Amino acid sequence: MKKLFFFLTFFVFASVNAQRLFNVSEQNQPDVKLFVVDDPNQADLNVHEVRSADKAKNNDGIWFFTKNIDQAEKKVCFVKEENQADLKIHFVSNQNEAGWINESKKSLLN
Repeated sequence: MKKLFFFLTFFVFASVNAQRLFNVSEQNQPDVKLFVVDDPNQADLNVHEVRSADKAKNNDGIWFFTKNIDQAEKKVCFVKEENQADLKIHFVSNQNEAGWINESKKSLLN
C-alpha cells in the first residue's frame, strides 16, 4: 500500500505543469525570459495572475508568483526588449481570457 501511495503521489506532482513561478532579477538565471505586450494579438500567451498557488496547476496561463524560489516550478525574468524574450505575454483581468495563442511555445513552461 505504501508503494502505491508513493507512486500516486509522485505521479500527481510530476504531472503538474509549471505555473508556479518565481521572478528572478538576473537575466542569466531564468528558465524563461518574458516580455509583456500591450496588444493581446501580439502575445504568445494570455496570463491571469492568481493569489493562491492551488489555482495555478495547469499550463493554461493561470499563474501564481511565489515568494520563495524553492516553491517555484520555473524561474522567469521580465526583459525590456522583445527580441530578448523567449515568450511574449499579455496580462488579462479575467481568468477565462487566459490561455495559449501560440501553442508552439507551450513547451517552455512544461
